[in-house]
Amino acid sequence: MTKQVRWGILATGHIARLFTSDLVLTGHKVVAVGSRSQQTANCFAAEFGVAKAHASYEALVADSEVDIVYVATPHPLHCSNAIAALEAGKHVLVEKPFTMNAVEAQRVMDLAERKGLVALEAMWTRYLPHMVRLREIVAAGILGDVRSIIADHAQDLPDDPTHRLNALELGGGALLDLGIYPISFAWDILGMPVEVQATARFKNTGVDAEVATVCRHAGDAISLTLSASDSPGPNVATIIGTEGRIDIDAVWYCPTEFRVYDNKGNIVEAFKSAVLGRGMQYQAEEAERLIKTGRLAGEILPPSETVGIMRTLDTVRAQIGLKYSSD
Repeated sequence: MTKQVRWGILATGHIARLFTSDLVLTGHKVVAVGSRSQQTANCFAAEFGVAKAHASYEALVADSEVDIVYVATPHPLHCSNAIAALEAGKHVLVEKPFTMNAVEAQRVMDLAERKGLVALEAMWTRYLPHMVRLREIVAAGILGDVRSIIADHAQDLPDDPTHRLNALELGGGALLDLGIYPISFAWDILGMPVEVQATARFKNTGVDAEVATVCRHAGDAISLTLSASDSPGPNVATIIGTEGRIDIDAVWYCPTEFRVYDNKGNIVEAFKSAVLGRGMQYQAEEAERLIKTGRLAGEILPPSETVGIMRTLDTVRAQIGLKYSSD
């Protein structure tokens, strides 16, 4: 494919607006949006200059002018929406969490492979410039052997019991919305956990308000994560190695700065970068690169790792006793 990849936006909520704003800002081609009503689709299309507004998700995925669908519905719909798009011959970029569990994630990935289509998790943090540089530093051995990662993702989010974030039936709670960031980060740097320990505190609605994990990875490296939806945290991260460490500023999972220290406390590198918008366009660039080169998997976040991360989240949920209707 040499022509510009054409995006369709499935759903019109907050995250869809953030992503579409970055797409438009950076010159990507958004040709259609689909919503559950014509009015909301029209409003979204008018706001972002999108030519076609569909009154249903089904109409969006059937649109012959759409090459890839960005799935931005609530968590429990990700699997069915992604499958519908893939069955219609569309590539998909699916918001995190990719699905509700690893079984659903594998279903989506298996279908994408059979169809020869890209299915990519929208873990936008992986593609940000500071994360790209972090991986280069780790791979170069500047930190020596990486021994541990510490990361938090804690926010003071709405406590309205009817809000999506507090609804068990919608996959609300700290783990799937917030905890996935540091857990995915630990996977990124240390690989698959070989042992997972988790504990949590719950809200009256049954969702997890706070969840902490301690994971052991290959070579006995340790990751510690803490995520909470009812109390703001520092939202910083640290990678510690035998020869130095990296301190990532707040908010570590957004475009930010970091410093590399040697074991004597000297700064050996200070990283800064200028990013247009929120930085969500980088994941779109990866999806488009895969499509144009005819590849189904990239190195930064291959399908097998997305499924593996969902499996880790399943393990955490089993340990803290968190069950969804989709289980």
